[in-house]
Amino acid sequence: MGKLRQTALILGEGPTEFFYFKSLCDVFKRLTIRPDYPKHTNLKELETKIEEGIAMGYSHIFCIIDMDTKDKEPEHTHYQRLKARYANPINKPRKGIYCEVEFFETHRCTELFFLYYFRYTSRPYEDQESLLKDLNQCVEYRKTIDFFIKSKGLHSYLERNGGSLATATANAVHSMEEKLSLGRDYTYSELGRLMKILEEL
Repeated sequence: MGKLRQTALILGEGPTEFFYFKSLCDVFKRLTIRPDYPKHTNLKELETKIEEGIAMGYSHIFCIIDMDTKDKEPEHTHYQRLKARYANPINKPRKGIYCEVEFFETHRCTELFFLYYFRYTSRPYEDQESLLKDLNQCVEYRKTIDFFIKSKGLHSYLERNGGSLATATANAVHSMEEKLSLGRDYTYSELGRLMKILEEL
């Protein structure tokens, strides 16, 4: 039987999200990180992990989504279906379960939020490589587990090199405001909204 805990379970799709959110544990003390063993997951695996989190009694499950893999079929349809399934909170009082599942999207990928630690951009990126190139103009960054481990915490690594979480949050919020006002469907991140939620938890 699940025990209700006011804790956040963060589910990433791969090692980048795992290592980044693990590095935020010092900032957000009540954070619980999933997956335990980073590996690239598909939506089916993500759904399994969501269900595990609900059964374990988490009150909030936050899914970090890279949109560059969701704009083509059949991934797009699968993803929309997954979001719709968890549109309402999971409420099972007899089992002591109440859980809100939310999805936080970044286009192209989580590295845009890392770039936002340093500066704002709304330019369209054809692929991840061009985004990583811009990020590397601000800070040395490699999308490898070896690099993530050597950085001794991605968040503090970005801040040690002149970046700021507050700046990233503000830039991400700005990207969403622009997305809505201009109707653009690229170069945006909902992770700023997530950071504000985590502060309040």
